Amino acid sequence: MNHKIYVTTTIPYVNARPHLGFALELVQADAWARYQRLRGRDVRLQTGTDENAFKNVLAAREHGVPTRQWVDDHSQAFRELCVTLDIGVDDFIRTTEPRHRRGVKLLWQQLRAGDVYRGRYNGLYCDGCEDFLTEKDLVDGCCPDHGVPPAACEEDNYFFRLQSYQGQLEQIIESDRLRIIPAKRKNEVSAFVRRGLQDICISRNASRSDGWGIAVPGDSSQVIYVWIDALVNYITGPGFGTQECWRDWWNEDVRKIHFIGKNVWKFHAVYWPALLLSAGLPLPDEIVVHGFLTEHGRKISKSRGTDADPVRFVDQYGADALRYYLLRAVSPFDDGDFSAERLHQLYHADLANGLGNLVCRVTTLAQRINYDGFDPASPPAVPERFQEALDTYRTDIALQAIWSVVNRLNREIDQTRPWELFKCQETGPLRGLLAGWLSDIHRVAYWVAPFLPATSKKLLSLLRQRPLAAAPPLFPRVGR
Repeated sequence: MNHKIYVTTTIPYVNARPHLGFALELVQADAWARYQRLRGRDVRLQTGTDENAFKNVLAAREHGVPTRQWVDDHSQAFRELCVTLDIGVDDFIRTTEPRHRRGVKLLWQQLRAGDVYRGRYNGLYCDGCEDFLTEKDLVDGCCPDHGVPPAACEEDNYFFRLQSYQGQLEQIIESDRLRIIPAKRKNEVSAFVRRGLQDICISRNASRSDGWGIAVPGDSSQVIYVWIDALVNYITGPGFGTQECWRDWWNEDVRKIHFIGKNVWKFHAVYWPALLLSAGLPLPDEIVVHGFLTEHGRKISKSRGTDADPVRFVDQYGADALRYYLLRAVSPFDDGDFSAERLHQLYHADLANGLGNLVCRVTTLAQRINYDGFDPASPPAVPERFQEALDTYRTDIALQAIWSVVNRLNREIDQTRPWELFKCQETGPLRGLLAGWLSDIHRVAYWVAPFLPATSKKLLSLLRQRPLAAAPPLFPRVGR
């Protein structure tokens, strides 16, 4: 059993402000990391921003500001999003930081002799996803993600001999040495590799971006291709290229997990392992691939504006409410539609009228009879199906398991009508009922912590009060 776990998200471009799609990935990774900490594991959670992309340069040009100013301002917005969403992040890495630049150059220099060569690229390139494309990648002549035709590109670059790692990649993927979750994504990756790999371009002409990016060691006319540069953040964050302690978090004994979107598995499940094999470094253990967050069936992106702004919904409903929606109402692996109306409904049905009302009813009764017999000291039993769900990254099923306890308690209260016992001054039976209900509320409060950390903290604090006091509304009603 790995007692050390290293969890990462992808690092988004900073060409615009954060959107709900990345919020989904953040809360998925954070909830799973918090769950493992709750089980006593030593966990490191890392996120950050990808700042060397040409699209960041284009965005800065469009707005008439220096690229450095643009990336500084927008990276800060992503850092603030972590605070807004209550993400328990241990490190936030920026790819413009010296520690990252040093590590990227070191990895380049550690690639196996002969794996890097100079050549001429003549093909297609999509500025939107910063990806080299082939005709077979296109849908109706357009990039499948951005819906626009890629530009023809011809320039002298450095290449990596990806073809040399065909057999090794097939073996590590098929054997689950590199575990790709869910199975349908593993099948996609396997099929991609079996079709035959081609060597990949790993640099761009520096003149395209006015030199913005990380220069190829020994050749300042080229900058390292942004997707190669960005992937290395997973080891430069812990210190690769700067200090030896990076090995504490990137070794064979640490369970290393990447949370990523379905449109970037080629880079994480094919390019990244090949680069690590070439450099003689350990591989990641798991790649957990989520679908797109959509709105009216369309992928949410930074260009969608305020409708896709997670801060707007946190301001209205609170961080825990948005976390609940993203972890309960959206499939961890498939595309899921986001709806402001659905968020509003879930907030009132599950949070305000469900958990919030339950806590208010039970603590009010406890206060009325001066109940002081509950001790929340020891960790409570795990709800049924909860652990199995999180072992397979099914946050939606784990939350269903918790809410099955909430719903059962509300039904029991409706059926037993404890207020009538209070009116009749039958405090003996009422105390017995309260003991069971408070025990189950403690169970909910403890295990809901990975998903709704602020709510869990409030509930656990409330249950430790002596004497128990009626709880204020956990989720105040919100108008539309």
